[in-house]
Amino acid sequence: MKIATWNVERPNDSSKDRNAKIIETLKEVDADILVLTETNSIIQPGPAYCSFATDSLPLSEGCIYSRGENRTTIWSKYPITKQIATHDRLTSLCVSVQTPLGFMSVYGTIIGIYGNREKSFDADLKKQIEDWKRISPTDNICIVGDFNITFADNYYYTKEGRQKIEDCFAEIGITNLTHQIAENIDHIAISASFLKSCQCKTEVWNLDKSLSDHIGVCVVLE
Repeated sequence: MKIATWNVERPNDSSKDRNAKIIETLKEVDADILVLTETNSIIQPGPAYCSFATDSLPLSEGCIYSRGENRTTIWSKYPITKQIATHDRLTSLCVSVQTPLGFMSVYGTIIGIYGNREKSFDADLKKQIEDWKRISPTDNICIVGDFNITFADNYYYTKEGRQKIEDCFAEIGITNLTHQIAENIDHIAISASFLKSCQCKTEVWNLDKSLSDHIGVCVVLE
């Protein structure tokens, strides 16, 4: 099973060549579960997927958005059985996915849309941690998307933000499978109870950041 995430840096109708290359790359990655952030409905990875997306963005909040833009979309080749409420329908969403390894709640998100040093990051992280603690006691959970925090280095982080995420994951039994990737703020973290004896390997792409200002990351569970 392959789970991937990528912040595609707000594609729009004026970037048709880049859009085509992003879609081509996603087809090459061929993830079973794919979480795109800072995305747009024009990015469609293919008919094999079903999808759920955060609400469309308003033309306000100090930033003008293009038609079709949204912050997070979850794409799945596996059946999505239900949607679970989150604290902010513009930023994060959660769906229950029937995978070959069992049911798993996939929580797709951006933590702090304006970066990790804005006041909004702390407030957003607090609410998302509340979501994770609410969902995890009854469901295995995969928290995936743009965390705006590195764990392997000091490329982009706040000490407080990193510690809060690590403390929460330790408390509710979450393993961050991408913590070791350098200069990476996009992560895939899964309940240890779901992983069991799975072998895990990671893959990355867009290292030159030619298609987006984020690298793409995925984990393969075998």
